[in-house]
Amino acid sequence: MSSRSWFYASQGQQQGPYPEIQLRDLMVRGMITADTLVWSEGMSGWQKAGEIPGLMSGVAGAPGAPGPFASAQGYGGGPLSIDLPLWAFLGRSLLYVIGILLVIPAPWVATSFYRWIVSRTYVPGRPNIAFNGQVGDIWYVFIVMALMNYAGEASDYLQLIAIPVLAFLSWMVVRWIAGNLSSDGQPLPIAFNGDALTFVGWQVLMFLAVFTIIGWAWVVTAWIRWICRNIDGTQREIIFNASGLEMLWRTIVFAIGCAFLIPIPWLMRWYATWYVSQFALVEHGSLANA
Repeated sequence: MSSRSWFYASQGQQQGPYPEIQLRDLMVRGMITADTLVWSEGMSGWQKAGEIPGLMSGVAGAPGAPGPFASAQGYGGGPLSIDLPLWAFLGRSLLYVIGILLVIPAPWVATSFYRWIVSRTYVPGRPNIAFNGQVGDIWYVFIVMALMNYAGEASDYLQLIAIPVLAFLSWMVVRWIAGNLSSDGQPLPIAFNGDALTFVGWQVLMFLAVFTIIGWAWVVTAWIRWICRNIDGTQREIIFNASGLEMLWRTIVFAIGCAFLIPIPWLMRWYATWYVSQFALVEHGSLANA
């Protein structure tokens, strides 16, 4: 999927810029047709969307074959994407870390951070995704998580206790986020139904895999796929495409680059953008039939 940004003309006015994944979402919804004029950097002038090779491929109702991500229900499919302004992302990330370190502000900074991240995420067929969780919903979870981070640093014994406790609290956060998503102001009937014990088991396995130096990357990808399989209430199936090797080398590059300090903002955006792009939506059962 291209990372280009696009503009389109509507009622005599320029709209955009939009990441290509969001542009395709507008095509699925019928807001952009083959006759709509579009433009992206590097083009000599405005062109009809249907005249640009490959732009409308995979979009339901577009000229040519419907492609692997087309949807009979009109929702479309394909990878997710996220638009992260460099300095806004860095600033909000620093605020999140500081809030967690100070413990008391943790529920406020965490809720605000999740709302912002979700609002910058583009989901095919689901416009204006938002997170509607409130600070008071599970405020105690973030307080305990912040405190457990300090407990884990106090002694090795407390660190061992902190691992399963933090895992259980993370399970609660995942359920909270999944259950408070909306699209165009309408709540989505999404729920994470993975059981807590298995979630904690994955976290413990992750901790043990760190001692293998590289094995953690394969554990992480398998864990994320398990989470995706246990998300219910969606019109389409959520998949995670990254391999353990891709997770490993990108994380190594990220860690080495951060050691030089200056590249940190760019590396953070690069890593987060890639991570989100590895999630995709497909029709239920389409993988089994492929």
